Amino acid sequence: MSDTTWLQRAASALAAFRESEHPAVSLARDLLWVVAVVGGIALALYLIAGTWPAVVTIESESMVPNMNVGDLVLVVDEDRFGSLTTWDEGQWTGHRSFGDYGDVIIYRPNGAGSVHPIIHRAMTYVDTATVEQSALGDYYADPHGGYITKGDNNPYIDQGNLRIAGVGLIEPVEKEWIIGKALVAVPLIGYLPLHLAEFAILVIVIIIIHDIVLARRKKKEG
Repeated sequence: MSDTTWLQRAASALAAFRESEHPAVSLARDLLWVVAVVGGIALALYLIAGTWPAVVTIESESMVPNMNVGDLVLVVDEDRFGSLTTWDEGQWTGHRSFGDYGDVIIYRPNGAGSVHPIIHRAMTYVDTATVEQSALGDYYADPHGGYITKGDNNPYIDQGNLRIAGVGLIEPVEKEWIIGKALVAVPLIGYLPLHLAEFAILVIVIIIIHDIVLARRKKKEG
């Protein structure tokens, strides 16, 4: 079979798929359209943010009042739109984000990908020697340097105080564990990703009902 013949058959099949009024084909077209739109949005977000996930949802009150439960946060690479700035550095440079000095970072606790990332403010950066010589050195069998983080609404820093099931006591955040930094938060929109499965089912049900109603209307008119 020549390339020309194959292309002609493919074009013919595509045209038949696009123009078919069969309910199953119509449903398939609608679902493909939804997938294409979602995929396009995801690609655009990645190109803008330079990291993935490019959006996260606030699920706790640890960042109140600067971030609230249900906020959708756009995440960008840690050095995009300016280098990552800690709270300590922000006091000198004047850099502020989300109501306080420094940047808010999104990181994988202890590098674990099995739990949800944490979104807290980067307070300062400490090297291994500093950790070993501080009270934090007593908490870890293998102390190492990294970012010290804290939720704006929490009384204590994460390191040495926050423990997560299956992960353990939160360690200083190594640069490799950072997903990105928060750029902007949109109130309430984050409730959608929290219920993404339910929303996807709802969209599919609406599409199916629409196609059934449309098919019956065409049948009556025919």
